[in-house]
Amino acid sequence: MKLYGYWRSTTSFRVRAALNLKGVAYETVSVDLGAGDHHAASYMALNPSGGVPTFVLDDGTVLTQSMAILDYIDATWPDPQLIPADPIARAKVLAVAHGVASDIHPVNNLRVIKVLGGEFGATADQKKDWMQHWMAEGLVVIETQISGDTPFAFGDAPNLADICIVSQMYNADRWDLPLDRFPKLAKITANCLAVPAIMAAHPDNQPDAKDDT
Repeated sequence: MKLYGYWRSTTSFRVRAALNLKGVAYETVSVDLGAGDHHAASYMALNPSGGVPTFVLDDGTVLTQSMAILDYIDATWPDPQLIPADPIARAKVLAVAHGVASDIHPVNNLRVIKVLGGEFGATADQKKDWMQHWMAEGLVVIETQISGDTPFAFGDAPNLADICIVSQMYNADRWDLPLDRFPKLAKITANCLAVPAIMAAHPDNQPDAKDDT
């Protein structure tokens, strides 16, 4: 199986973490978003959205959209379970996960930043303000959705909510968002990064990682 992704992509981070936690072997294929690899005809034929990640199964089946890929992964390799079976617990985990994936990430990705600068003339400071505003608005909500009484968002082991949190907190730190308002999320992030499988999925630990901003 092949996972097409970008080292700094938070959506790729999510999927890498899930595969690692479950001990699923996969080949990493780098798609350099900075160099425009995602616009290449060969990649667009694989994923018409030009987004990452793209997960290609051994039989050639192509899966796109990180949350759909994560759902497939959890259904196919259920141990450890990342999405609870209990309907209430499931809804709570998904609320946090989609808070990141649906509310924060769509306005905080590379293509939005490029349009802000290229089409609307936003300065570097204005782009940073944009990123910080929308991340803070979303993270404030998520901070209230978890009790903080357990090492992870909803228990003693990481699940889908934690994977989404740790990847988004990486982005928040990258954009210098002050994190003192989010002590619960900071604790979850530290606990996640203490898990070797998740730390191995961290952007800085990818073979295509670059020393840039």
